[in-house]
Amino acid sequence: MEGYYTMHRATKLVALGAAAAILAACSGTGSNSPMPSTQSNNNGDTVLSAYPRTAMGSDGHAIVFFYNKQIELGGLVSHPNAGARTAQSIITGAMTYHGGPVQTAPKIYIDKWGNWSSGDPDGVGTYYTNFISGVGGSQWMSSVTQYTQSNGQGVGNAAGSYAGTWNDTTNSIPRLTSGQYQSYLAAEAKRAAAHFGDYSASASYVIMLPHGVRVSGFGTSYCAWHSSTSATGGTIAYTNLPYIPDAGASCGVGSVNSPGTNDGVSIVGGHEQGETETDPQPNTGWLDSGNNENGDKCAWVNLQNTPFSTGTFPTQPLWSNSANGCVQ
Repeated sequence: MEGYYTMHRATKLVALGAAAAILAACSGTGSNSPMPSTQSNNNGDTVLSAYPRTAMGSDGHAIVFFYNKQIELGGLVSHPNAGARTAQSIITGAMTYHGGPVQTAPKIYIDKWGNWSSGDPDGVGTYYTNFISGVGGSQWMSSVTQYTQSNGQGVGNAAGSYAGTWNDTTNSIPRLTSGQYQSYLAAEAKRAAAHFGDYSASASYVIMLPHGVRVSGFGTSYCAWHSSTSATGGTIAYTNLPYIPDAGASCGVGSVNSPGTNDGVSIVGGHEQGETETDPQPNTGWLDSGNNENGDKCAWVNLQNTPFSTGTFPTQPLWSNSANGCVQ
């Protein structure tokens, strides 16, 4: 048993370190970053009790994390109003509106940053584009239309929400394991917005990174996150979507299919898109009392192959207030 507790303690300390690293990176210096709370068990081990769902980026905009399977399903994600939740399949409780915009006419722009000509051994670029091209108008995304903003307009779900791809090879990818990595991603989102010329609240910019690009916290803590940033033309929504197969099973490889190399691409990508449409400027749209968005409440459960107009892709459910549960 002594060997077990030694290994258990080491695992928990690694998890704590990973959480601290990602949150410190988001704040730039780490000095103002919210930190996961810790406690000691009866064996004297320091254990992680809660990963925060959101953190504040260095530009003053909230970041919402989609953690890996082990963290999301392990009861480690905190509820600010209720402490750490227990491990459970679905986070219950209705989402409420917090006064900000929703995406009434979603437009999804893909920014493939860096060298994708030789940096995509698993065909992620084509796979994700095919998936996201079929999301608009799909049954899977239909639950988002119930969520409205202050003027009564609801989230849109029309075909054709995918609006284009830009491969940015002009601006080199900086070191994304540094404390400034969130700032670098926000700056790239602004370049993408300038390229496409869309600064509306309904625009979202998905920053895709090629194989082998290391990003602080990716895989060990989170699989993706979404945020917003202030650009010259307005506040824009964007997603940090690293090369999902690089994280292996922790971020969805083989979750539904075999070998299922790209299963996580649509599971994670769909999770982020559903959340972006209902809460594009995080924590101002629709979320529950624990800061969980419609994807978070159903994370990593009831995964299935779902048909879209552009093919069949693995997905997770999204939370529906009207159904009082997770639907796809």
